[in-house]
Amino acid sequence: MVRFLSQLKPVNLKDKVCLLRLDFNTDDNWRWLASLPTLKLLTAHCQAVVILSHKGRPAGREKRLSLKRYAKDISRAIKKPVSFAPHFRFPEIKKIIQSSPKKSVFLLENLRFLKEEGDNSSALAKRLATLGDLYINDAFAVSHRANASISAITKFLPSFAGFELEAEIKNLSRVIKKPQKPLVVILGGLKIEDKLRVVKNLHRTASAFLIGGALNTAIIHKISGIGKLVLSEDFKYEKGAIRDIGPKSIKKFGKEILTARTIIWNGPAGDITKPKFTAGTKAIARAVTANLKSFKIVGGGETVAFLKKLKLDKKFDFVSTGGGAMLDFLAGKKLPGLEALKINKR
Repeated sequence: MVRFLSQLKPVNLKDKVCLLRLDFNTDDNWRWLASLPTLKLLTAHCQAVVILSHKGRPAGREKRLSLKRYAKDISRAIKKPVSFAPHFRFPEIKKIIQSSPKKSVFLLENLRFLKEEGDNSSALAKRLATLGDLYINDAFAVSHRANASISAITKFLPSFAGFELEAEIKNLSRVIKKPQKPLVVILGGLKIEDKLRVVKNLHRTASAFLIGGALNTAIIHKISGIGKLVLSEDFKYEKGAIRDIGPKSIKKFGKEILTARTIIWNGPAGDITKPKFTAGTKAIARAVTANLKSFKIVGGGETVAFLKKLKLDKKFDFVSTGGGAMLDFLAGKKLPGLEALKINKR
């Protein structure tokens, strides 16, 4: 079983240095801000908090992918100073932590600057673990990756899921295991294989799968015999490629959304990077949020960012911080980060 931070009492955190895994891998701060309750609890009760994270897919130590700027962002959010460690000399960092005042907060540099992070290196995980006494994973969006600071580290420290990760597990489990029916699943964007697995895993419980945009053609060719697929029937094109769904499809999808009592949405209906191809995604967003009787979950970085621009994100019951991680969870796959928390060092 995954152990949750919510099961710990503040006294269990006293005099402990807590390593907290967050996710800064977005253009704005919305992913790590979802972990603010976790961060605030730890900074209020722990001896010190050491934040571990990543950004992008660096080939080397790329200055533009440094996490240094996040120290100021975090400091403003928690109203405490945050010290940035620009290197990976862990014995030095440990000495600084040990000699710092109580309730100090530290941020380590982008762990993906180290090849061992992506390799899920036990050696790196062990070195990271020397910095603290407890490990908290609150980075659902990267928990489908077998990385050293997500998976291997749990072999060396007592480990727990933070408040945001707990919410992800419970809300996504709810719509898989006990959804109020009809369950309508809306799938768009790319990552075709991931979305095919979601269809296959949920086809017994879902009433309809609404398939948008370019994903439409791919699914037609790869899945047959599932009568619950509601496919787009008209499109907007650019240079021969599908860029959005058309008015007939918008109307067709709207009827299905209106009947739903549970809605899962991942991926836009069109190329929302261009304003002229946003009509389908806007229409779906408005139809979903207008259905006040449904339990609504949305995920995927592009989709969530678009909803924030429309100021509709807060009308969802749960906004998942995961893109690929959400899809893997809905597809019934075992996520390395979650599996690691089940077998962590006690």
